[in-house]
Amino acid sequence: MWSHLEFPDLNGWLEILCLAVLFYYLFFFLRGTRGAPVLIGLVLLFIGLVVLTRLIHLDALNWVLGRVPVYLAVALLIIFQPEIRRVLAELGKQSALGGGFGGALGNGTLVDQVVRAVQYLAQRKTGALIAIERTIGTRPIQETGVKLDGVVTPELLSGIFSPHAPLHDGGVIIAGNRIVAARCTFPLSQQEEFNRNLGTRHRAALGLSDETDAIVIVVSEETGSISVSHEGRLIQDLDEDRLRHFLAGLLLREPRTEHALENLQRFLRALFGRLLRRTGRARAE
Repeated sequence: MWSHLEFPDLNGWLEILCLAVLFYYLFFFLRGTRGAPVLIGLVLLFIGLVVLTRLIHLDALNWVLGRVPVYLAVALLIIFQPEIRRVLAELGKQSALGGGFGGALGNGTLVDQVVRAVQYLAQRKTGALIAIERTIGTRPIQETGVKLDGVVTPELLSGIFSPHAPLHDGGVIIAGNRIVAARCTFPLSQQEEFNRNLGTRHRAALGLSDETDAIVIVVSEETGSISVSHEGRLIQDLDEDRLRHFLAGLLLREPRTEHALENLQRFLRALFGRLLRRTGRARAE
């Protein structure tokens, strides 16, 4: 019996290994997402119908089911659109053809100005939502608000979020060391583990950090507490020193020239790290 079996050659084993890794990480990628229960239901329904039509010889229905995978692929793109968009944005940021589309800031002026403004707002319990754009653009979000072109200063930022100011609702976006938009509408996060306990500003901060690599700072108007959202994570109850250290760690990195392999490694680490974080949250639930 074994003599009739054909074992794969080196290329075959390589293909098996690649497919195994792909499906392994695809499994972890799907776990913990909002669309996972929908996907599981679709797959189980499809398998059940295929088995049923084969057993009782429903040839016409079996023919229809044979063409379902094409439409199922479109359904997957729709169901997992937020996750796919974020991963593709990360791929563009870590493009192997270059060192990314953005650059690190060369001085601490922006960090100092933002920290001073946030501290002033927190002391007076003035609600604020400030996003600092990095390598992934936020132009669609900017277009939901009022375009500005101002130097980042504590006075301007605190004036924008003054309760009676016309631009205090929504968020401010900082790009290239300048305030480029105010009263912007940020996308709300769909992370269910946070939605029950957080207000709209915190959910908006998480939503924008889910879709981009922006750093989003939130000041609560109820408690005056300071929070920062980055890469879909929320760090709460920061003081002035911790906020300054966090921003400096991300914005004051020295730029360097990177090779294509290094960029690819960074992308894979970021992708797999995101998948493992999602898996950890799913297991915790």
